[in-house]
Amino acid sequence: MTAPVPAHAMVLAAGLGLRLRPITEKLPKPLVAVGGRTMLDRALDALDAVGVGACIVNTHYLGEQIAAHLAARRRPAISISPERDLLDTGGGVAKALPMLGGDAFYAVNADIIWEDGPGASALARLASAFDADALDALLLLAPVSRAVGYDGAGDFHLGPDGVPVRRGKDDRADFVFTGVQILHPRLFADCPKGAFSLNKLYDKALAAHRLRALVHDGRWFHVGTPAGLDLAEASLAASPRGRASP
Repeated sequence: MTAPVPAHAMVLAAGLGLRLRPITEKLPKPLVAVGGRTMLDRALDALDAVGVGACIVNTHYLGEQIAAHLAARRRPAISISPERDLLDTGGGVAKALPMLGGDAFYAVNADIIWEDGPGASALARLASAFDADALDALLLLAPVSRAVGYDGAGDFHLGPDGVPVRRGKDDRADFVFTGVQILHPRLFADCPKGAFSLNKLYDKALAAHRLRALVHDGRWFHVGTPAGLDLAEASLAASPRGRASP
């Protein structure tokens, strides 16, 4: 049975943003503005637009700035999950799990940007494709060929059955993980304590045939460096969707 749009979301905003220095020396990466809006607000606006009512935002580096920024927002309802010690992606979600309800939820990186394609939004497409009975995780992947500012080797190959296959020892893969996904709480059963990467849980779900991927049909921006930020700014400036609302 296809799941409805998740009511909860986790927004991962605890990263250090080291490659974006010197910009991030005094400003957390999620609060860097691109096209007139912070990357964090772009993620939260997208979640609000599909009807997510409650978001958990984890913080670590310059977390007080993020908390102060979010105090002015009214939608979605936001709770802060501060991390004294950085817990990585998996540990951060696991810590916040009691606040995320008992059903599937979105998990979105706060330091990336995506534009929706010509049809339904990426988040709505994920919700429509997520089968809560059959899956523990559904990842949104972007074709490397359309990933703006990305110069990596890719993360996954993708078969016609929608099952992602890790790049492994291959020189390149066709798809990069966007940092946008739907996860089910049962993915975290018996998960490690403390800091760990979500990749550990993806591998577990892949082995159990409970992980699938969906290909993003819009643009995705990798804002990893000052040069990548400039490229995203220029690209978004040419797109009416990318500019801030008046």
